[in-house]
Amino acid sequence: MNERETNPAGTPIANEWGSRGHVQTLVLMAATVLGIYLCYRLATPFLSALVWALALAVLFSPFQRWLESKLKRPGLAALIAVLVVALIVVVAATFVGQRLVHEAAKGAEIIKTKVESGEWRRALESHPRLAPVADWMERQNLPGTVKTVATWMTTTGSSFVKGSVVELIGLLVTFYLLFFFLRDRLAALQLVQSLSPLSEAEMDRVFDRVADTVFATVYGMLAVAAMQGLLGGLMFWWLGLPAPLLWGVVMALLAVVPVLGAYVVWIPAALFLVMQGEWGKALILSVWGGVVVGTIDNLLRPILVGKRLKLHSVLACMSVVGGLILFGPSGIILGPVILMITVVLLEIWRSRAAAEATARVESAELSRLENDGGPVAPDLGIPFPQQPKSSRVSPGDAVGGKHILCGTLTKLKS
Repeated sequence: MNERETNPAGTPIANEWGSRGHVQTLVLMAATVLGIYLCYRLATPFLSALVWALALAVLFSPFQRWLESKLKRPGLAALIAVLVVALIVVVAATFVGQRLVHEAAKGAEIIKTKVESGEWRRALESHPRLAPVADWMERQNLPGTVKTVATWMTTTGSSFVKGSVVELIGLLVTFYLLFFFLRDRLAALQLVQSLSPLSEAEMDRVFDRVADTVFATVYGMLAVAAMQGLLGGLMFWWLGLPAPLLWGVVMALLAVVPVLGAYVVWIPAALFLVMQGEWGKALILSVWGGVVVGTIDNLLRPILVGKRLKLHSVLACMSVVGGLILFGPSGIILGPVILMITVVLLEIWRSRAAAEATARVESAELSRLENDGGPVAPDLGIPFPQQPKSSRVSPGDAVGGKHILCGTLTKLKS
């Protein structure tokens, strides 16, 4: 046979791997993979803004739909929703920032005064067992270190409120993306669905699970933050610290921010108690803040998220902690979302496999009926009875069958 095979029509069959169409397909696939990778690299600096914008879009989409039903203008409704979100964020950040800067400056001044006056040393020397601690602190120049830390607290607090350019750009990008996610949510969902190999019902299943995951994660985060603020405020009240309600609210708001937390409040408060000579209260506050307030996040959040998503608390905890380690603050939402999408895809594969197995069983049963009972009616699936080849129909049977058939037709007409 020749090196180039020919089909029945006589035209040569091109080599599959050397054909022009196959090379073009490979080039297209390579270009697509490269484009997806470059798009990922472009979006990496804004990954946090993208994730939080998607989360806010899921949370505030009911409010935006309600506004759209009243205003009949999707763009205006989305703009109002974004302004409401921005107002909430700015008011909360301003309130917390001002209180932190004011109290940080006040606390730093108190610490420097206590260190310079030597009152801390007299408080230590009043306890005979703590006198060696005072000598060790003097040798290590800890008072100077404390003064440096106090000055750093003041400058850092001011810079924290002013914010960096990068954080400001990230916040603006979040609000910018949120506007388009709210206004064009239907078009975006249709685009994702058209590009996905899944069916419409399967994509709806994925979208519903992602929305449930975002709701569960955010509401779980808010519930944990409220609990941390409540526990911290109660301890402040029990120890007689000033403004326990205010600091409880501040701790709750700080607990929402992944990088920060309630420790930003209770650690300086414990240091303040040390400078006042209240060693017992400082120890109680440190243990309460580190053991109770600090660990309730890791204990309560997986329970709340896992219960809403019908997921084991171990998997929920791994998704949250692993997301934080891998993606940073946005991993609180991105980790559970990735886990739930994977779970849904596995469920879809299992459903498809079960459907294919059922179809094979039905096909085998249909083939068995065809072989056992003769041809099958295409619309009813009822096998036609067949007469054996050796049987003969007698004239009497034919006449009797005719009378029976006529009687049946008469009953049907009547």
